[in-house]
Amino acid sequence: MPQMRSREYRSVIFSAKIFVASVCVLLAALMLWNSWQARVDQLDEANSTITNVSRALAQHADDTFKEADTALIGIAERLAYDGKSPAALARLKHFLAQQVAELSQLDGLFVIDKDGNWVVNSGKTDNTRFTSNDREYFLYHRAHTGNLPHIGPPVKSRATGDWIITISRRINAPDGSFDGIVMAAIELDYFNKFYNSFDIGNAGAILLGLDDGTLLVRRPLGKGSFGMSLKDTAIFRDYASKTSDGIARIRSQQDNVVRINSYRHLSHYPMFIAVALSEDEILAQWKTNTLLHFFGLLTMTALLGFFGNRLIVQITLRVQAERDAIASRAHIEHLNQALQGLALQDGLTGLANRRCFDDEIIKELHRATRNRTPLALVMIDVDYFKRYNDTYGHLAGDECLRKIATAVKAAKKRPGDMVARYGGEEIVAMFPACDTHHAVQLANEILSAIQALAITHSGNPPGVVTASAGVAVLASVMPDTLAEKIIDMADKALYQAKSSGRNRVCLYGQA
Repeated sequence: MPQMRSREYRSVIFSAKIFVASVCVLLAALMLWNSWQARVDQLDEANSTITNVSRALAQHADDTFKEADTALIGIAERLAYDGKSPAALARLKHFLAQQVAELSQLDGLFVIDKDGNWVVNSGKTDNTRFTSNDREYFLYHRAHTGNLPHIGPPVKSRATGDWIITISRRINAPDGSFDGIVMAAIELDYFNKFYNSFDIGNAGAILLGLDDGTLLVRRPLGKGSFGMSLKDTAIFRDYASKTSDGIARIRSQQDNVVRINSYRHLSHYPMFIAVALSEDEILAQWKTNTLLHFFGLLTMTALLGFFGNRLIVQITLRVQAERDAIASRAHIEHLNQALQGLALQDGLTGLANRRCFDDEIIKELHRATRNRTPLALVMIDVDYFKRYNDTYGHLAGDECLRKIATAVKAAKKRPGDMVARYGGEEIVAMFPACDTHHAVQLANEILSAIQALAITHSGNPPGVVTASAGVAVLASVMPDTLAEKIIDMADKALYQAKSSGRNRVCLYGQA
């Protein structure tokens, strides 16, 4: 008996040591997880900040050029009605000077005749000896008959010697021929001063460029930056030239610095703004905190190991019995959770089952009512699935459904999105806070993903497995809205898709 108790005691000691070691490992894992989550949160906050900055800078640039463009429209109208008599030009010069005084971004306003000569400008001195017949903006308007504003590359002002950006409009003679231009010169320094007011760190950057890839303004200002081409830069080549706005993580080829870039095109003019922050600078505080937490974890682990070993010698067989009881309860709870999970999961596809979907759609309807957000439902049905089973067998049919379920599950972009097997070959996808446009877009992406699986189906006209989808969207959910309503809408839209030829998306209520 004493020998048995000794063996039991040694077993308890060994188990207690394993327990202490496990706690240390768990603490380390929790620290790593918390640290990684803090990193993710820091980057998300930076993404939000940089997006807001790019939006503000784009609005500022849009307003800046809009004010100058509005002044050009007024000048063109004065010329059309008052003509170019000496008295009219004198009044116009006074008007130009007033506009420049009112708009701080303006370096000058100019009226230029069809030969490129300066007719009148906002300057105090007479600069009519200058000509613009070789300037890009003059050549552009002489070659283009449209009356839209044109923004040219940065040039040095012949009047002041400062770097400027020009916005200009064409003036037509009564017969429609070219009769000159009106031009506003905007100081580059105006943008530089404004951009310098933003804290973008030591390795950050702000740039304003034309949609054709010409750089207008950059902070910090690099050597030879004025008018340089951005066509070979990643931010323009891979992002700004393809989409209207977004966020991109880019490693610079010049200094090897990884930057988070937010870009956005202006609403009214062919330009875009890009703001970049150094990822290292964004994460600098996170790295410091992580290092401190690491040393704290080492201290805590050392203390835990020391006192754990002291306590181990006091453990008795009663503690072992209690430990066994706790382990048994934990195992039972785990089994209960596993059984509960299996009760809400479809055994074939691994998706949520009908019961889980019925519970979740009620919750989402209540949430949509509270938050006043839309709710979208996409009902998907495999085309000619009975033919597939009859041709290839039910085992192949089950494998086909599993592959399709995986493809549909990829449409889940947010935590609230849900994909469930509704029954048979029907799969339903629920997208909270999703409008009609995005719901139809997601449905088309799902059908494309299913067809891209290229599962051979000789009984289907395309030769591969395809699916049809019905989309239903409740733009506003009332407190008394039942789940059956949106399910019925999606089911009717699916029937319409089936009836109109299959392998397509139909939106409820739309012919």
